Amino acid sequence: MKICVVGKGGREHALIRALGESPCDPEIFCFPGSDAIHELEGAGKVDAHDLESLVTWMSEHDIDLCVAGEESYLVTGSGLANRCAEMGIPCWGPPFAAAQMEASKEFAKEFMQRHEIPTGDATGCADLEEAQAAIAGKYPTVLKFDGLAAGKGVAVCPDQETADQFLQEVMVERRFGEGRLLVEECLEGPEISIFAAVSGPEYLILTPARDYKRIGEGDEGPNTGGMGAVASRQLASPELMKQIEDEIVAPTVAGLEKDGLNYKGFLYFGLMLTADGPKIIEYNCRFGDPECQAVMPLISGDLAGFCLEGAKGNLNPELISFNEGWSVCCILASAGYPESSRADDLISGLDLVQDARIYHAGTKKASGQWVTNGGRVLAIVAHGDDREDAVEKAHAQAAQVDFPGSQRRADIGRLHF
Repeated sequence: MKICVVGKGGREHALIRALGESPCDPEIFCFPGSDAIHELEGAGKVDAHDLESLVTWMSEHDIDLCVAGEESYLVTGSGLANRCAEMGIPCWGPPFAAAQMEASKEFAKEFMQRHEIPTGDATGCADLEEAQAAIAGKYPTVLKFDGLAAGKGVAVCPDQETADQFLQEVMVERRFGEGRLLVEECLEGPEISIFAAVSGPEYLILTPARDYKRIGEGDEGPNTGGMGAVASRQLASPELMKQIEDEIVAPTVAGLEKDGLNYKGFLYFGLMLTADGPKIIEYNCRFGDPECQAVMPLISGDLAGFCLEGAKGNLNPELISFNEGWSVCCILASAGYPESSRADDLISGLDLVQDARIYHAGTKKASGQWVTNGGRVLAIVAHGDDREDAVEKAHAQAAQVDFPGSQRRADIGRLHF
């Protein structure tokens, strides 16, 4: 089997390693990939520069399966999955229309309301004046840029000052480009990330996770793309998981079918466990990052075959199984992150890591050595039969790795438990 994974970060590194461990021993390619993906995982390079040349390359090289890692390609042009379908290539990733569940926060909110899926109230706004009127002095409030923003288009605003600052960046300076804004009710409670593999009307719920979005310990400081995650099937009780399935996952999949969106791929549910029950904050049309790095080591079996069959419309849960233990992912971020990132800082200690997985997100090879090349640089992931064991292993191994200005939260897997 020949597989092409689309993306370049730590999530794709984790997916490629998991796919490569499938018994069919697939030949894997990655676009655009990274030095680590190509060198450490042996994924072949793709001679392409955009969506059209990528799809042409896959067709010419008889790719059996395309796996969408990054969300951006799903809504580029006519969409990655749509172009794959035109070329007869099965794609584990949703078509353009279905990918609006992530690409447009307003589209997703209207979907939730239409299908009566528990969520917070929200108002869509076209400009600064509409947003200020929708807020109407009610704090805390949540502001969401309607389009894709690499996980940085959401702000929880406790007061007018923080709201005005975010509105200035998004609606006046247009930090993320043109687009509308969603003013949303601020839900309170612990968060949990639920992942499902969806193929038309069928779905399989995977191992749940919890991520840590803020840069500082104790959940202080600005939001990031994620500073770590913990994953386990023990994160939520069977009763809570049944409630989530009955009230959120199943109605979502049924709604996708009713709306004719033909969803195939991973679907992320970001949930808040409120006093009134679980409510959905957002959908993502791919695996979360860094939750993927925590979840993938807990999945075994034929993931490549599972994704291929799912992309063809035949979901086969028997192809994969789940470890009942715990997985903890610690992110090492570069100096200045999340406001900026620093490149070319020498990374040391990678060879000292034992009994843990290393996934590269923002690195490159320079003069035979690994150096930083992005905001979130590395993920160190360890497994344990219980949470405490996994936490201790992950932090002990992450402490072996260093580079100038390195940032790592020491409370990953500890806070909220």
